[in-house]
Amino acid sequence: MPHPVPRYLAAGPRVGIRHFTHEDAAEFTARVRESRSLHRPWLFPPESAEAYAAYAGRLIEDPTRAGFLVCEKDDGAIAGFINVNNIVRGAFQSGALGYGAFAHAAGRGLMREGLDLVVRYAFGPMRLHRLEINVQPLNAASIALARACGFRLEGFSPAMLHVDGAWRDHERWAITAEMVKSG
Repeated sequence: MPHPVPRYLAAGPRVGIRHFTHEDAAEFTARVRESRSLHRPWLFPPESAEAYAAYAGRLIEDPTRAGFLVCEKDDGAIAGFINVNNIVRGAFQSGALGYGAFAHAAGRGLMREGLDLVVRYAFGPMRLHRLEINVQPLNAASIALARACGFRLEGFSPAMLHVDGAWRDHERWAITAEMVKSG
């Protein structure tokens, strides 16, 4: 899929991060459909243009959310996505992360680089203090990514989120701005 040269919010050696746009619908939904077996049963990103429009619209317009696309620098291809949800300001300055790699990019370290960029962006320009990832205990790839990016396991929440028709247990992983500065 051809891509114009994007302007990244932050970039590393192999990937850059940028916000979602409505124009990303065709590529994003095609990547989701190609990655269905990788994502299930953990997450269910939008597969249709209509579902993408609603999803991206929330990430673009809602101040309590920020969506980032992780793009390969060599060709701009979307490798995955990382969303900061439930952003709370005031004394909390916190957000909850959700993410997913696309099949063509899985296992190549691109999401690790992308998550590091999003964490630094969240603690820098977004002025957040704490980020949390809630992950199902059997989702080994997601747990490995959280651990590799310096998140610490803080607890276990039984029946925390309704996913794929049932209330699912989740582990809580978190990182603070101080942990990134000292690491």
